[in-house]
Amino acid sequence: MIIAKNLVKWYGPTLAVDDLSFEIPKGEIVGFLGPNGAGKSTTLRILTGYLPPTAGSASIADYDILKQPLEARTQIGYLPEGTPLYGEARVTEYLHYRGSLLGMTRKDRNQRIEEVCDRCGLSHLKRRVISRLSKGNRQRVGLAQALLSKPPILILDEPTAALDPNQISEVRKLIKELRGEHTILLSTHILPEVEKTADRVMIIAGGRLLADGKPSELRQQIAQDAAIILEAKTSATQLTSMLKPLTDITSFETLTDSDYSRLSITPTSHSNNTQLLTAIGNKLLKEQIAVRELHTEQASLETFFVKITDRLATQQSSESA
Repeated sequence: MIIAKNLVKWYGPTLAVDDLSFEIPKGEIVGFLGPNGAGKSTTLRILTGYLPPTAGSASIADYDILKQPLEARTQIGYLPEGTPLYGEARVTEYLHYRGSLLGMTRKDRNQRIEEVCDRCGLSHLKRRVISRLSKGNRQRVGLAQALLSKPPILILDEPTAALDPNQISEVRKLIKELRGEHTILLSTHILPEVEKTADRVMIIAGGRLLADGKPSELRQQIAQDAAIILEAKTSATQLTSMLKPLTDITSFETLTDSDYSRLSITPTSHSNNTQLLTAIGNKLLKEQIAVRELHTEQASLETFFVKITDRLATQQSSESA
């Protein structure tokens, strides 16, 4: 449904998107992640026809965004970051206006406005002035206009930004309900939301695609080289000296050094973390050292995101040095 090939976007001397390629099949929810300035919003604006790429190509439902821009746009429901709405209009007035821009007849608009208001939890707010709605309900109006023409593709840019936890939960539930009916590209920096919503995750930084896979697959990559956290009743120096003879350890990092010292232990790439945990536990038991904590670092999407973006930052720093 969405294909991007070697997309590049320059803003003057600034490279925002750097040779970016990916494909999203029909019916998939894809989380599009990256730190601020990673190129997420620029990529979405290219895909939706708001910006031309400097180089590369993209297609939406088999329509080329440069050669067939109008046809491509009709396939997309777009919720931009900040949801630009007409605050003085009532909800139904605004949705009628958006539908008329999309070429929908009044009969079709009437039917679809009822459907999207029901789907987005706006049925009791249809006659309310948009400026008097809460932030969460204004976001619902933005989602309703994106759904209005039954587009096969939804592109959502930070749909839960600035919402409170209850509102985030409501928007997340709505997006999950749309699974299968629409292909959804969801740009956000809230990683727990992606883990709970997306079938697949793409991570970009510096305009480059750094990772692409299911959340479970990305967590597994981190789990394979996750650090071991140890907190025990002795000095950090003594702990390090005691455990250095173990062959499956690459390095130690002292997190705290007090009555109970805390270490982050990096295993070798070929080590078995379960066996290493057992070896560390047996060593401390033999030395009669009280242990408060001993476990493998939790493998989360957030951990993966931090490590992979830090790795790119280190690489770019060394290249510019």
